[in-house]
Parts: sequence; structure tokens; C-alpha cells
Amino acid sequence: MKTRTRRHGVVAGLSLSLVLFVVIPGLVVRGAAQPTPMYGAPSLSGRTLTHVATIDLPGPSGKRFDYLTIDDEGRYLFSAHLAAGLMYVIDVRDNTVVKTIADVPGIEGIAYIAEGRKVYTSNWYENKVGVVDLRQMKVVKRIPTEEKPDGIAYAAPFRKAYVSDERAKAVAVIDTRDDRVITTLHFESETGVPQYDRVARKVYVNLQDQNVLAVIDPATDTVVGRYPVAGCQGNHGMALDADRRRAFLSCERNDVLAVFNLDTHQAFAHLPMAKDADVVQFDPGLGRIYVACGSGAISVFQMDTPDQFRKVEDVPVPQKVHSLVVDVRTHRVYAPAEQESGRAVAKMLVFDATPERSGGVRSGQ
Repeated sequence: MKTRTRRHGVVAGLSLSLVLFVVIPGLVVRGAAQPTPMYGAPSLSGRTLTHVATIDLPGPSGKRFDYLTIDDEGRYLFSAHLAAGLMYVIDVRDNTVVKTIADVPGIEGIAYIAEGRKVYTSNWYENKVGVVDLRQMKVVKRIPTEEKPDGIAYAAPFRKAYVSDERAKAVAVIDTRDDRVITTLHFESETGVPQYDRVARKVYVNLQDQNVLAVIDPATDTVVGRYPVAGCQGNHGMALDADRRRAFLSCERNDVLAVFNLDTHQAFAHLPMAKDADVVQFDPGLGRIYVACGSGAISVFQMDTPDQFRKVEDVPVPQKVHSLVVDVRTHRVYAPAEQESGRAVAKMLVFDATPERSGGVRSGQ
């Protein structure tokens, strides 16, 4: 994640939240906390997302979060609390925090590695990738990288992980069988979020200073293509629709979502986002794209066809919400929040995807 956050101390040894029942009209959710009424605060729901629960997190309030991911079984949500140096393991079946893992200083990226039941963490403050053994729920190894490891893409068929060393203008390639760096690819730009395309069996990485999308072949770990992203300035965040051959890039410096054709290597749609956009997520079942925007919104876009996209709405959330993740099985969206109505908190907001209702302003493709 693109960030200029200063280094903060690690806070550990914090107690877990109590488990409560949350009751919402027409819905019962087991949660680690309640969507507490926020009198005088704006609604956190929109036409496409309904706020259904809030999970209290045991880390310090007011500290920046970063990436999230969900395991392949759809059981655990892993959330990076960057400025606290903590990773939360949340059971999405009942919204409870089951473990808080410390010793991950400056954690940014997270990747679930099914083989070996482990999680990789990009630890910015020590320039290493942590290896978390999920059987022990602790860090068992550290892999040295170059400066500021950030996003991680896992290419499962090749048993390799690709880590963007953002400030080093590089991508580290890790063999996930023995947890070691086997090569590092260098570029002329800071590297943004990488993603693995399971259809083309390629890895894409944003070259965010050059507004270029680079393509890496995992079979040879060589760069096989570099394609300009027209109309985009500062392509950092990325999500893929591999089946329909589309990439969704958040262009941070001109506040647009660029839709990129992975076959023709061209950007063909540009839609306005809220300001301070960062992480992008795609829900293939609903054809929806979500962008977490630190200005206080989740920008929501709809794919009507693979060639037609539109902006649906900006769902209000607290400011400084930079990240989110979609559970593609349930269509739920999870977004960590460091503030609420101007006060410092540490919470996970939980949204249900709702059918789109008519009304509101739409933007064309």
C-alpha cells in the first residue's frame, strides 16, 4: 500500500474483545462487537453496501491499517495493523478475533499460502517477509528483502510469491517451498501492487511512477511486457477479473479507476473515484469493484458487460479507511477503521452487499 506513514512502536499483549450477539432488523450476526449507534454520525450504508456489524480489534486505537486477505477455505480473515505491528486472525463465521500475532513490525502486505498452511507478511519496518505458521499461530521465519516490502501475489502453480519492494523499485521472488528469495527483479519505478493471473499464468505489477503495467512470466521470472496505462496517473492498487481479461487499477494522482484489457494491453474505461484511493477489490459473482478511499468513502463500480462499466456510488465510511477485502463466497466486505466520528478507534467494519436500487448519480464508461 502506498503510504508515507512514520514508524510507530509495536504494541503487543493486548486482550481480546468479548463476543456479543448483534441484532439487526432481519439479520442476526455473531460479532466481536456491535454496530454501536453513532448518534450524529453519518450512515455507513449505501445502495450497494449495508453496514451489519463492527468487530472491536484488540490493538491500539488510531493506528494505520493495511492489507487484508481471506484463506482459501473461507474461514479466516487476516488483517494487517501496520502502525501497531500486529496481524489479526478473525473467524468470519462468527466475527471473532481468534488470535493477535505480534512480531510483524510495519506489516503491510499479507498472502495466504495454502501449501504448508502459512501466511506471508510484508514487514516494512524491518524490510523482511515474515512467515506465520498457522498451526502454531506465530512467526517462524523471516526472509530478508529490499526496501519497503508491500503487496504480495502468490502464484500457486509455480510455488512462488512475488513481493513488491516498493522503495527499492523491485519485486522479490520467493520460493514458498523453502521460504527463500530466489531472485529479485529491478525496475525504473517504485512498484505497486502485484497480482497473479491464473488464466494467463502471469504476474502483473504496477510501475506507479511510470503509469505502466509490467508482466512477469513465473516460469522464467523474466519481464515479458511493459504496457502504458493511458489516462492513469499513479497506478498503485490493482484487482483482476482473470476470466473476463480485465484489470482494475486505482490511479491515485488523478482519482480515476482505469479498466485495462489484459489481452489488448490497453486501458479503455476511466471512472471517477473518491480522493485518496488505495486498495481495489473485485467481486466476480456480483461484477462489482470496490475501492477503499482514505477521504472517507468506498467507491463502488458495476460491470454491466466486460466492456461497460459505471460508477454506482461512494459509500460513506470514516476517513483513513485505506483497505478492504471481499469474501467472494458471501459477498461481504470488510474494512478496518482507525477513527470514528473524529475519535481514535481500532475496528473492523463489516458490510453486506445489497441489490442495487435505482437513483443516484451514475458515471459512464
